[in-house]
Amino acid sequence: MEQEYSKTYKIVDVCLLAGKIMLQSGGETYRVEDTMTRIANAFGIYGSHCFVTPTGIIFSIDGVEPTKLVRIVERSTDLKKVTVVNSISRKIASGELQLDEAYQKLKDAEKADYKFSVWLQIAAASLASGCFLIMFQGQWKDFIPAMITGGIGYTSLLYFHRLVQIRFFAEFLSSFIMGLVSAFLVKFSIGTELDKIIIGSVMPLVPGLLITNAIRDLMAGHLVSGLSKGAEAFLTAFAIGAGIAIVLSFR
Repeated sequence: MEQEYSKTYKIVDVCLLAGKIMLQSGGETYRVEDTMTRIANAFGIYGSHCFVTPTGIIFSIDGVEPTKLVRIVERSTDLKKVTVVNSISRKIASGELQLDEAYQKLKDAEKADYKFSVWLQIAAASLASGCFLIMFQGQWKDFIPAMITGGIGYTSLLYFHRLVQIRFFAEFLSSFIMGLVSAFLVKFSIGTELDKIIIGSVMPLVPGLLITNAIRDLMAGHLVSGLSKGAEAFLTAFAIGAGIAIVLSFR
């Protein structure tokens, strides 16, 4: 009996760890709940219940105490980890992985760092800024100024995220710096269209994944998660807009 309870608690730990990794890495709420339920079912637990919000996961099994809670403090975007956890859950469902093996693979995935190097992220953001400028019908002679502005702005974002642990503050300061750089480039005739340069350079900061996840969660009936993610996306967009607006108001 004791071994059975020990196994049940281990199943709960596996489910919670899988959900935690996915939620911290930008996974949608309904995907997290579905993955946790499927893992529990694969190990023979059919009376599981989970409630997921952007800041926490509650998971329980009928007839087993206690209900367990995992607090989500930090969230980022790492879709590679979401894919890895999905792959592990599929192997569990097909019987390829046993309980201890699955737990170890999830722990390895949690510790793994799949992110690109900082310099590659900055280079990608810089190039994307120039491409967005062209997409918004900007002139080719503003391509380089948009790349410069976007690169400096994204570098600022990464720096302020590490320096200040206040949400939305990094986005505000980064967009403010982008506005200053854009105005400087236009003033000295390096760039021509200020609005297009600003629009192109701020696009890498726009919370596109948050907006998408908010809509998908709302469509799936997860109103709490959908509204909270929508509010977070709105505040992020507001911080970006406020930083640019301050620069334009003094121009």
